[in-house]
Amino acid sequence: MSRIQSTFAALAAQGRKALIPFITAGDPHPDLALPLMRALVAGGADIIELGVPFSDPMADGPTIQRASERALAHGMSLRRVLALVAEFRRENAATPVVLMGYANPVEAYGVDAFARDAHLAGVDGVLVVDYPPEECAGFAAVMKQAQIDPIFLLAPTSTEQRYEELAQIGSGYIYYVSLKGVTGSGNLDLDEVARRIPLIREKVGMPVGVGFGIRDAATAARIAAMADAVVIGSRIIEEIADGDAQAAPQRVTVFLSGVRAAMDRGTC
Repeated sequence: MSRIQSTFAALAAQGRKALIPFITAGDPHPDLALPLMRALVAGGADIIELGVPFSDPMADGPTIQRASERALAHGMSLRRVLALVAEFRRENAATPVVLMGYANPVEAYGVDAFARDAHLAGVDGVLVVDYPPEECAGFAAVMKQAQIDPIFLLAPTSTEQRYEELAQIGSGYIYYVSLKGVTGSGNLDLDEVARRIPLIREKVGMPVGVGFGIRDAATAARIAAMADAVVIGSRIIEEIADGDAQAAPQRVTVFLSGVRAAMDRGTC
């Protein structure tokens, strides 16, 4: 059982849901990357999604695009992201880390080399936004061989056939994109999420996390009542960017603690 699967199993036994915050590695500066990961854990993160900066993040809205630009300007790269995870692992062997990003850096690194080095660093899952499942069974197999969960996105427009395809090659959890649009978008339709989650869970046979458009504790609690995990990204990036950089970890912990408390009140 992977660290991600163990985390979901432990939470289910407690009647709790996973809180999965996202940050872009190296934003606002590489020196703050490890303190921010610590801040996420202190705020109640069960799994960390760590964004790999990329120059053309097509699925991301302006907030995360700017975060990638800041990280890239400081020389952040996939190799440095793996070094960051390895450093985090020296002090935290429990919290799963999922790398989220795009195919270009992985392809440039080399899939086999990436799988090897990600495993050695302590990466638990990989979500490559622009790897469609029908074209990356081989990639998923390489990740699984390296004991890394390949995680995939489902959209509101995804068909039941797509659910079944992901059930065959994915593992860890499914990331359900709760709205049509990029990260940070509004117009979250909670009724549609509530309708979709039971069917997705039935078809894929693994936990379902919901992200995109979740911006406050109240919405997170409502999502937690339906899904197995809540993913928050753009709102956390805003906390990081809004004020003195050195105080960003403290702001992130305070914000995330409020989300964690609301989720636990709503599900316990």
